[in-house]
Amino acid sequence: MENLVNYAKRYAEQGFSVIPTIGKKPLIKFADKPALTPAEIVKFWDHHPFANIALKTDQFFVIDVDRHEDGDDGTASIKQLNHPEWFNTLCQKTAHDGFQFFFKKPAERISQNIGFLPGVDIKAHPNNYVVVAPSVIDDKVYQWLNRKPMIEPCEELIQLIEAKSKPTMSQQKLKTYRPTGRNTTTELFEQIANGLGPTGGRNNALAAFAGGLLFRSVEPEVVLELCRIANQRTEYSLSDNEVVTTVNSMIKKEIRRRGEVSE
Repeated sequence: MENLVNYAKRYAEQGFSVIPTIGKKPLIKFADKPALTPAEIVKFWDHHPFANIALKTDQFFVIDVDRHEDGDDGTASIKQLNHPEWFNTLCQKTAHDGFQFFFKKPAERISQNIGFLPGVDIKAHPNNYVVVAPSVIDDKVYQWLNRKPMIEPCEELIQLIEAKSKPTMSQQKLKTYRPTGRNTTTELFEQIANGLGPTGGRNNALAAFAGGLLFRSVEPEVVLELCRIANQRTEYSLSDNEVVTTVNSMIKKEIRRRGEVSE
């Protein structure tokens, strides 16, 4: 496997915030942190020579187009817009045959939107990231499909993204409301909406979530469905098999805790 340190340095020298990863899992804490310098990148890759490269979406956003045989084909959603000129920008092919279009980020107008269109997500949060070429996942290589500059999105595309973005609560309401009496149950409710968190802790978070629900006597079938919802809200979600396996494991633990006999 190729050492990507020189590619990582070039990205940093071009002003991007580089995040070393294994697969898609970040190897450093990067949220609200300054970007690695070229010297720090060389030092890091000396110790992790097979790390992949990801870039923080702080200065740009990405329209992420998935192509799933057993799900939505994002390319069809893009074609149905009938505006190929909107996507005349830097583009890469992902390791799993999807496409990612890179755009300069208009100030304050583009926000993260998972499920922007069927099979299409908007990656835009300043503490989000995308893996970039020539990284390798599952023996498949990310590849740049062109050398075009990132363009600013046209006004029509911005308006479409804004129109499909989920409405937010008014800032006035947020300023006047102060929740009190938070507890573990509060956190369980919030996790349904917020997902399982960063890639490295998803499995433990799922187990704790399922265990917390079972401890509160939620029916096992409902626990599984709530776990699936939380998983769907997670940036890099687990497979459904992993969710079912984890929930089954936590059901067995809860049976043992209650002193009941598991058949």
